[in-house]
Amino acid sequence: MNRFRNFFLTALVLLFSVAAQARDGYTIRLHYTDLKETTILLAKYFGKGLPTIYKVDSVHLNAKGEGTLTTTEKIVGGIYLLLPTDMKSFNEVLLNNGDDFSVEINSSVSPNGISFKNTVENDRFQEYQRYLVDFSTRQEGFKNQLASARTKADSTAVNEKRQALGKELVAYRQSLVQKYPGSLIASILGALEVPEIPPAPKDAKGKIDSTFAYRYLKTHYWDGFNFKDERLIHTPIYDAKLDEYFTNLVVPSPDSVTKEADWILAETRGQTQLFNYTLSWITQFAERSKVMGMDAAFVHMVEKYYARGDATWLPDSTVQKYLDRIAKIGPNMIGKIAPELDMQTLDGKSVKLSEVKAKYTVLVFYSPDCGHCITEVPKIDSMYRAVLKGKGTKIFAVRTEGSEQQWKDFVAKNKIQDWINVWDPGYTSGFRSKYDVYSTPVIYLLDDKKIIRGKRLDYSTLPKVMEMLERKSLGAR
Repeated sequence: MNRFRNFFLTALVLLFSVAAQARDGYTIRLHYTDLKETTILLAKYFGKGLPTIYKVDSVHLNAKGEGTLTTTEKIVGGIYLLLPTDMKSFNEVLLNNGDDFSVEINSSVSPNGISFKNTVENDRFQEYQRYLVDFSTRQEGFKNQLASARTKADSTAVNEKRQALGKELVAYRQSLVQKYPGSLIASILGALEVPEIPPAPKDAKGKIDSTFAYRYLKTHYWDGFNFKDERLIHTPIYDAKLDEYFTNLVVPSPDSVTKEADWILAETRGQTQLFNYTLSWITQFAERSKVMGMDAAFVHMVEKYYARGDATWLPDSTVQKYLDRIAKIGPNMIGKIAPELDMQTLDGKSVKLSEVKAKYTVLVFYSPDCGHCITEVPKIDSMYRAVLKGKGTKIFAVRTEGSEQQWKDFVAKNKIQDWINVWDPGYTSGFRSKYDVYSTPVIYLLDDKKIIRGKRLDYSTLPKVMEMLERKSLGAR
């Protein structure tokens, strides 16, 4: 009977122990040796580094500099920050859901004046930070040696040492990743990994492939990043990696951007915050891009993800704004047939855009009282007379605003009677929505079939786009 009772009590203790270990939230016992009666904030990164941080919790220190941050709500771990309200110093700590540990901090020697109890993750983090301090000291020493080098041989010797030190850092990070698999520090260091590019191979004729380094870097760029570790969203790493990848490694074309977007979103799906951040980041990247035709990538993102309910963090009204936006962009994307315009000329005759016979048609939307238009229209005309007209180009110029007399005076003053000058006196053509004209001037380039080949151009880029189209046409033959 006693044996049974002892077994039952042991099982009960184990049950409570497991329950305690599995609890959500965190408990962080703080002791500041140099601060008292002040508020300490617990904040977190979200995709990017300082100054973009988000407050999570706070506690007011007592007269002994002590306070406890605690919650029972489930959290996503990551790199969190402890900040006094004066924001003069901060300390980074690794935090996981269910953590219960103590911290002693001397904020006057931040970030080094910190020690932990009962947190293996932060012990590892401190180990890494101590290494970085030593690494920085040695690196600075090499900079000084390089500055005082007197011969090429001296400089070469120092640079070789610096390269060896860089390789040592990479090897050290890799050793921690292998030593602590599945840990937060392993995910962080894996995410920081930059592929080491091997020597480029030679072809049968001994020629080195000049594109090898780029292709290798792009292919292996994300090798160390664990897309299944949601905690990486609360580090200052992800935003910078996305920016580097899409700005410098992905070909700046809508097809390439949408292909890479779909791949990364598939990798992050199931990790709510990583997925949401990725979707929002790439959508904004496409929407703000200055690359011609990138609006097709924006339309793809909205149609494939927002319209299908993936933007769960947004209210329906915001999603609807995205849908309304692509409804305006959709009809005038590059590669589509230009929407019809039935307008009136200066002498009141009707003319349709589709009836204009020309190898190229430059579609210009402008207002005679728009300051930018007053500057740009003469430049467009100069380019037209010097280059475009000889290429079989006609200009279909739509007056968007201003009085009829202003328009006639503008045409006469700028001597653009050679253009097809038209307007829509009753505003029945819907040109604003068809061509997304909400500021002026707006310039489109159409081919002989009235297919949109360029949009939102300026006078200087028109001949360049034409030359590109002609090169493609010759290549197709």
